Amino acid sequence: MKFSASMAAVLLAAATTGAQAADTLAKIAESGKITLAYRESSVPFSYLAGGEKPIGFSVELSNAVVDAVKKKLNKPKLEVALMPVTSQNRIPLISNGTIDLECGSTTNNTARAKDVSFAINHFYTGTRLLVKKSSKIKNYADLAKKTVASTTGTTNALVMRKYNIEKNLDMDLVLGKDHADAFLLVESDRAVAFAMDDILLFGLMANAKNPADFEVVGDALQVEPYACMLPKDDPAFKKLVDDTFIDLMKSGEFEKMYAKWFLQPIPPKGVPLNLPMSPQLRENIQAPNDKPAT
Repeated sequence: MKFSASMAAVLLAAATTGAQAADTLAKIAESGKITLAYRESSVPFSYLAGGEKPIGFSVELSNAVVDAVKKKLNKPKLEVALMPVTSQNRIPLISNGTIDLECGSTTNNTARAKDVSFAINHFYTGTRLLVKKSSKIKNYADLAKKTVASTTGTTNALVMRKYNIEKNLDMDLVLGKDHADAFLLVESDRAVAFAMDDILLFGLMANAKNPADFEVVGDALQVEPYACMLPKDDPAFKKLVDDTFIDLMKSGEFEKMYAKWFLQPIPPKGVPLNLPMSPQLRENIQAPNDKPAT
């Protein structure tokens, strides 16, 4: 469907009154621009590796959506704006319309769904611990009365706070502004462990100055799905995003993208993560869903 400028203006005005559902496609048609969020250190999903533009698995998903939007709106020269976000500001920037799509390393859960919508899930992970091998830490009980890092605005920080109270571990939980900052706390011995989604820990470890100094340990406290965030109550845009991902899954292109970022060497150091696809993700490819974590 091709939007005329007048039609887009009418739809955009309706969307901004608050009385009707948002219409991201009309907004994009009117402005001639789509704004994508990216993360600076969410390896291998969305990160900077020496270049000006982000790379990663989630970045490629975002780019596929851009291609679909260009086709839908008949705007082959649509401007694509990129904006860095953090765990703390990503939801507000989607909610207030500053960004149109966030594909990074964001957990799809019911609490966040009050403010944003989620596309179908594209990854599954669980909270574990990155530690120095010299620390001898193997599981959560070893963290009693020690300083532990996580990242501001993440579900992992909430999980660790709850676990700390339930198990009476008396941990001192310190929060980095982003994943790279939290990792630095362990690297510089200001924290003994970094609690985060295991895949992000493997990515950070692979690109560390001395990868052999670190290991990922501990049981997964909970399994959570990752999904791209988009504006709430916008069924047309959600359908376009979902259909884009479903087409990638049905065609086999999704598995090729997965192999590229999780099984093969990745920038900047050319180190592979060697992480096979999880059973949960394989099930999701067969029957795509946007079911949230609780």
